Amino acid sequence: MLEQEKKEFMPPDLEARLRQMFPNLTWVEAPLEEDQWHALLREKKPEIILCAWETPPLPLEAAEHLKYLCFLCGSIRKLVPRDLIEGGLKVTNWGATISNTVAECSLLLILAALRRVGNWSVAMRTEGKWKSGRHPDTLSLFGRRVGLHGLGAISRDLVKLLRPFDVQISAYSPSVPEETFNALDIRRCETLEDLFSTSDVLVELAPGKPANHHLVGDDLLKLLPEQAVFVNLGRGMVVDEDALVRASKRGLHIGLDVYEHEPLPVDSPLRGLDNITLLPHLGGPTPDRRRDCGELCLENLEAYLNDKPLTNLIDLSTYDRAS
Repeated sequence: MLEQEKKEFMPPDLEARLRQMFPNLTWVEAPLEEDQWHALLREKKPEIILCAWETPPLPLEAAEHLKYLCFLCGSIRKLVPRDLIEGGLKVTNWGATISNTVAECSLLLILAALRRVGNWSVAMRTEGKWKSGRHPDTLSLFGRRVGLHGLGAISRDLVKLLRPFDVQISAYSPSVPEETFNALDIRRCETLEDLFSTSDVLVELAPGKPANHHLVGDDLLKLLPEQAVFVNLGRGMVVDEDALVRASKRGLHIGLDVYEHEPLPVDSPLRGLDNITLLPHLGGPTPDRRRDCGELCLENLEAYLNDKPLTNLIDLSTYDRAS
């Protein structure tokens, strides 16, 4: 990994524990060219690899010696060929370790959209503007109806953060059992139409699987009530961004951290909207909280050495659902 990644994911106290666990650890600083990477794998023949974002893809021949890949970050689709997992390679990632920080960022964008932070921060800095009169177009989160499209770990952490605001929470997530809805005390929506039409704040957290491509378009966005807020911290490909631009012109306030194409193109019409708050995909763990992923990694490495179950183990079904 990069030296910066090591500082964030494996600060000195965690690195010390890692080196105690593996006295003969080989440290490799990224970036590496693919041919260098392949040559290094042939030379070292590692049983375990601990790595982060800047790791080149694994070659299929790594299956000859590699038994466990402990990935400190999220999606492993570009790093690990499916055949390796099918062949028995154990792979873990940061899993739900980051759900609290993504939920925190979701709350930030909800509040920013309701208070029109995107509008006012630009207008005050670049146009010298100030509010006109005592009736600004701003809203509070207290008492609102919040809809969650998806009820995974991030949504469940967001529910906890929303509780102090005395909101009414609904969710659409067909695969989640009734017991989870009951335990969280939230309303189950049987259709997306029900979710969108009854949500003052709609938080998009559905997975980025092919079946969800542009699932959220004009038909659903038109169902959102007047003065509604739409926030996306899930996957950009789930939302038709052209439809989102059209909805903004009807008064929808928007908060986005993810986009269909990243980095967001300079000429994207989203950049020109007044009623929008944009973040450049910052929802994941902030650098000061990446040590949480490192601590989970150490727990998994110790479990692997003691032949115990691994947390966030990626099987074929998880791999196929990943973005």
